[in-house]
Amino acid sequence: MSPTRRTVLRAGVTGVAGAAGLTALSGRPAAAARPDTGVSVYPFPLSAVTLLSGPFQANMARTHSYLSFLDPDRMLHMFRLNVGLPSSAAAMGGWESPTTELRGHSMGHLLTALAQGYANAGPAAFKTKGDYLVAELAKCQDRAAAAGFNTGYLSAFPESFIDRVEARQSVWAPYYTLHKTMAGLLDMHLLAGNAQALDVLTKMAAWVKLRNDRLTQAQRQNMLDTEFGGMNETLANLYQLTGDPNHLATARYFDHAEVFDPLASNLDQLNGYHANTQIPKALGAIREYHATGETRYRDIATNFWDIVVGRHSYAIGGNSNGEYFKAAGRIASELSDTTAECCNTYNMLKLSRQLFFTNPTRADYMEYYEKALYNHILGAQNPSSSHGFHCYYVPLRPGGIKTYSNDYNDWTCCHGTGMESNTKYADSIYFHSEDTLYVNLFIASVLMWSERGITVRQETSFPETTTSRLTITGSGAFTLKVRVPSWATGAQIRVNGTAVTEPVTPGSYATISRAWASGDAVDISLPMALSRESTPDSAATQAVKYGPIVLAGAYGTNNISSLPTLNASTIASTSTPLQFTATASTGQVTLLPFYKMHGQRYTVYWTVGTTPQLPPFVAHYRFDETGGTTAADATGNGRTASLAGGAGWIAGRTGNAVNLSGSTAHVALPSGILAGATACSVATWVRVDTIATWARVFDFGAGTSASMFFTPRSSAGTARFAITSSGSGGEQRINAPVALTAGVWTHVAVTLSGSVGILYINGVEAARNSSLTRRPADLGTTTQNWLGRSQYGGDPYLDGALDNFRVYSRVLTAAEVADLHATGG
Repeated sequence: MSPTRRTVLRAGVTGVAGAAGLTALSGRPAAAARPDTGVSVYPFPLSAVTLLSGPFQANMARTHSYLSFLDPDRMLHMFRLNVGLPSSAAAMGGWESPTTELRGHSMGHLLTALAQGYANAGPAAFKTKGDYLVAELAKCQDRAAAAGFNTGYLSAFPESFIDRVEARQSVWAPYYTLHKTMAGLLDMHLLAGNAQALDVLTKMAAWVKLRNDRLTQAQRQNMLDTEFGGMNETLANLYQLTGDPNHLATARYFDHAEVFDPLASNLDQLNGYHANTQIPKALGAIREYHATGETRYRDIATNFWDIVVGRHSYAIGGNSNGEYFKAAGRIASELSDTTAECCNTYNMLKLSRQLFFTNPTRADYMEYYEKALYNHILGAQNPSSSHGFHCYYVPLRPGGIKTYSNDYNDWTCCHGTGMESNTKYADSIYFHSEDTLYVNLFIASVLMWSERGITVRQETSFPETTTSRLTITGSGAFTLKVRVPSWATGAQIRVNGTAVTEPVTPGSYATISRAWASGDAVDISLPMALSRESTPDSAATQAVKYGPIVLAGAYGTNNISSLPTLNASTIASTSTPLQFTATASTGQVTLLPFYKMHGQRYTVYWTVGTTPQLPPFVAHYRFDETGGTTAADATGNGRTASLAGGAGWIAGRTGNAVNLSGSTAHVALPSGILAGATACSVATWVRVDTIATWARVFDFGAGTSASMFFTPRSSAGTARFAITSSGSGGEQRINAPVALTAGVWTHVAVTLSGSVGILYINGVEAARNSSLTRRPADLGTTTQNWLGRSQYGGDPYLDGALDNFRVYSRVLTAAEVADLHATGG
């Protein structure tokens, strides 16, 4: 993101607007002129959630100290000089120096951080400082005409920078910087109740419209090649707040067709694009969907998230190398000192929560949120700094070491978003609908649900312990939804000591509906286990995780230059929570949570010669795409599927489905989808339009000698699952009583464990075989993992459709299968 390498910068936007994106100081969504379209779940205001003792509270306290320390007049220095007002303050350095074209971008971050800090039980001095900054910015704005600028202009650099953008001359992202100020003003209005901030913002928005109204569509689109931050997001938010259609019209001026058009067709064309220039565009798209109801905007944002999380993200949840997206799946070959820019993850978390508001059935949005929050954002602040200095990049090369900002002479974009991230940890622990409370994250905190007179106290030291307790104060009937992470196999939930009867399925939300009484206690147990996550471009390059926590090897001052080889079988726990030891090619090594890795060199990735340990939930294909030839893996594990032979999209049982024509159309899943698995489950919804003998719903193999498959009708006239490592003569089978029925959606699931295999049809056991000896591990690394196509060239292709195809490396219980059938999952 260095200005010597490019003329555009990153964007760290602030999330607000409508009912889901815009929250005020009351316990309700802000009194916006327009409610959000397509939203069914809402955040609580920051004022409703208090953090208790723990790592998040500690990070927040350090940032609060920094916010108290900062001299507002130094922050205002270049704004004043830009319009001819006097300033005796000392100039700042880094990206805020008087000669840096990006100067002024940090003002907006500071305004947002002060507003968030104040709203989340921070001192009144935060509001006082924020109010002072707003009042002084208003004076600068009032001087715009006298300084030779158009009315409403407000910046620390001259308006001629915008002339350079419009003329396609080199300049360092002026609209990006203006967006920061606009977003900060909006947050000061919404979170700190500053009416003047809205007045200043409205004048800035009118100025943006003035500048863009006079351009042609072609001129505007060319201008958008220079980074502009979240202009479309903030203007859409302002439209939702005020109802003024001018703000929506201006927001649409920043719809970048070069980026939006491929995403609308679910095409991954991100290679070579500056990463954090694009993420705020997707944020703008989802806010424009919430403002207009136009589903194309929703599809752009959803497809972008699926593509970035599934194909461009590291084990810690971050993305980009040298600030740029690389080719899809390039992870092992993109490890450097400039990986995982923190601004990117700040914005991806904002996008994740907006998408969850849009579609709360997708638990994977909050699964990613947990992954990126704990492993990247929490670990990007220096705990040894009383002012919470923050990383810009988070190195992921072997021998990398984190470096941090300083008080006044740094001011990278991530310095700014770091202030924001560490003052809003409370914003996504809990969400709600009218009668439902979502518990998304296991962070020690107290929620005051004022509309229902309910207080929820969450006591936990997660992830150092694997339990959390929710204690209810107040009474009334409501539904509690607790996220059960996909890594938490064996999770349990008890209410007042009694296990709940509702399904507790990893990768979903457990739903408990009851009349709650004051003093009710909900105990949540989330077993954690060691696992390894391999990179898409190198199965032997792996990161070690314990539950959701990435473990890094501690190397002190040893600047290792290549990936150590890890003997995975030697990883052993110690008496210190989350700390392990192991043997590597470099000798004995200690593994620590990456978020605790500070002040020494480390490695996150290793070379591991053995087959990677599969996660319990291997892959989930919702097939909700509307275009393109790839299907995202909703687990976040990155096992993207490819449509082949003319396979396309059709209305599914829920959302969309993949349409298979019965002639060449099929879906290819990644190689080794169940490599090494000694137990497994496969579940899907299938609609067979034409029943053809030996067509396949799925067939995982490497040819006819080794495979496992399910056919709607075998030559015996019944549905069949079979697994073999010695051709058709060695098949071990589970035969259903009848064939599948044509023309209707049917839920099919197969589970294998020990000697028992069970076939379920529509949530009910249909057949079993208790004498099985074959496992997926016996098939080796299968390279032809197909949906709708057989290993045998003469067998017919499937004529029908598939929806919600799931693969597990564990056995689903009968109750879990029944729940998938009942819920349509």
